Amino acid sequence: MSKRILLLTFFYPPDLSAGSFRAQALVEALQRRAGAGVQIDVLTTQPNRYACHACEVDSAERSPGLYVRRVHLPQVREGFIGQAISFWRYARRVRCLTADGNYDLVFATSSRLMTAVLGAWVAYRGGARLYLDIRDIFVENLDVLFPRWFAAPLQLAFGFLERSALVRADRVSLVSRGFLGYFQARYPTRHFPVFSNGVDEAFVKIAADMQRALPDPAAEPVKVLYAGNLGDGQGMHLILPELARRLRGRAHFRVVGAGGRLEPLREALRSMGLDNVDLFPPVAREQLLEFYREADVLFLHLNDYPAFKRVLPSKLFEYAATGKPIWAGVAGYAAKFVATEVDNAAIFKPCDIDGALESFERLTMQLADRSDFVGRHARRRIMDEMAQNVMQLLE
Repeated sequence: MSKRILLLTFFYPPDLSAGSFRAQALVEALQRRAGAGVQIDVLTTQPNRYACHACEVDSAERSPGLYVRRVHLPQVREGFIGQAISFWRYARRVRCLTADGNYDLVFATSSRLMTAVLGAWVAYRGGARLYLDIRDIFVENLDVLFPRWFAAPLQLAFGFLERSALVRADRVSLVSRGFLGYFQARYPTRHFPVFSNGVDEAFVKIAADMQRALPDPAAEPVKVLYAGNLGDGQGMHLILPELARRLRGRAHFRVVGAGGRLEPLREALRSMGLDNVDLFPPVAREQLLEFYREADVLFLHLNDYPAFKRVLPSKLFEYAATGKPIWAGVAGYAAKFVATEVDNAAIFKPCDIDGALESFERLTMQLADRSDFVGRHARRRIMDEMAQNVMQLLE
């Protein structure tokens, strides 16, 4: 008799997010490892990561060994309140759809904690084993989202929820080694395996195609690409306008993404009269690959928040696979990772304009051979290891 796994993930393809593609890669790895010996039920949402890229797809999809159901979420405003409302609707549907489920294992992948809490509740109700995949430290990030007087009581409440979920779990994995300091201090008796997002298969293939020589930066402005979210966490509205002003004539920026700070960024660019920055909405991976091919330099930035010193942006793996120069405003674990793992990458402190300009001058405008990096961090290999870790709970 096959084992039944319930996989809870708020995002799943065709939605555009690191968590979406991570969940899909794990499902594929579980199927490779277990074959007909496992039935996987995925409960997710209709694509909603970016309002400008939202689309309706089949609410249910069946294939051998896999059943994907997507919860429809009405359009709500962006921000913390909107996200809370959306998750509440998702949780209510999960509660109904799993009422009669007889699962052997509940797997929940979570960046905002509450999917982990939901998974813990479903597993407890059904007497199933529980595996939690933690992709962010929500409790610590509350200091970033709210003023201290409001964040403190929230941290107490969500800290209790975090502990209740993690102590109930049979196994907990992390997406970044930078998280170990937080979780090991609070749960010293628990072992935390780490499985990064790694390099997606699409970018493993593109790495072999990027053989063209980069143009001479003196002949034309260097094409700098940023692809990703545009929220407070990235702080692009704080650094890009001034960088673009001071590199006018030397660099042309292309920004692909959306988020809560897109309009402040757009307004800053408009007020400064900058014509060397182009803004594009989020695009599918196939189109994103074309942006990568056309770029000379890949830009990454995280805001100057203490909590982000533990983060390892998934975008780093995509960027590194291309072999192109990487210009990164990161600190903490991400800075150490780039310095030790990625050739031809210039690092500067987040939100440091002068440091960013100085690091830009250190870049070598040519492709780097990062085939060893791609081999070490191939997502397929990482997810195969994670699938083995998951399946051990069913042995």
